Amino acid sequence: MDQVPVIDTHQHLWDLDLFELPWLQLPGMDVLRRSFRMSDYREATRNCPVAKTVYMEVNVHPDLHPKEARYVLELCAQSDNPMSGAVIGGQPGEAGFESYLEEFLGNPFLKGVRSILHDPDRPRGMCLTPQFKQNIQLLGQHDLSFDLCMRPAEYLDAVELVDACPETRFIVDHCGNMSVQPDQQEARAEWESGLRQLAEREQVMCKISGIVATATPETWKPADLKQNIDFCLDTFGEDRVFFGGDWPVCTLTATFETWYEALQWIVQDRSEAFQRKLFHDNAEAFYRL
Repeated sequence: MDQVPVIDTHQHLWDLDLFELPWLQLPGMDVLRRSFRMSDYREATRNCPVAKTVYMEVNVHPDLHPKEARYVLELCAQSDNPMSGAVIGGQPGEAGFESYLEEFLGNPFLKGVRSILHDPDRPRGMCLTPQFKQNIQLLGQHDLSFDLCMRPAEYLDAVELVDACPETRFIVDHCGNMSVQPDQQEARAEWESGLRQLAEREQVMCKISGIVATATPETWKPADLKQNIDFCLDTFGEDRVFFGGDWPVCTLTATFETWYEALQWIVQDRSEAFQRKLFHDNAEAFYRL
């Protein structure tokens, strides 16, 4: 099979001279406590056929959301890098979300919004308040998507949110954040149930990303990731999955290249059409790149 060009739907960048990322102070984040710029991304992906990328917000301090959005949308407009779209940060649970969004509406590179829902200070159910639902409905009115990044036991909350916002398109980030560690499976039944129900909603995609960060550093093998990834691929089907690098967060356990090669190994027995959809075609269509 010819090498499939890759659209990386989950490209992080951060410049610590410009932005504060409070979560970098959490335990275990030492390797990430530096700047990761476009030149670093190019180096990390030099052996992979990355054709285009979609920037994913990096959970900056909320006061910096407008600055981050301006910064990345300007990068998208430049022709010297592969960034072709951006999912910006925001606080849909706040009344000021609509006015924040207004500055960026109409920018052709704006593709969606994400608000991390699994941080320790963010309680279960925060995505189910009337304000949150109203603002996610607003995204749909402007043809913008919302990324679901939450604890694996809470995807039934996501089902309720999706049902309340039928005109909005959603993406399940990181295979639903289910760990591959054998001793961290207590939420598996809720995760499987939540993802199965989300897959019944046609406006929900699943991003095959992030999962390698839950593997055991230095000793993990592609087979360790296969069960969770196959569940997502089979549950959502070939037309509603796409690849995300999650660099540099993936470097907690893997390089971009080793993660990309691991996923290639996992899907090697699937059809050429399936692989092209996973690595390129579905993302191109969903984000209109």
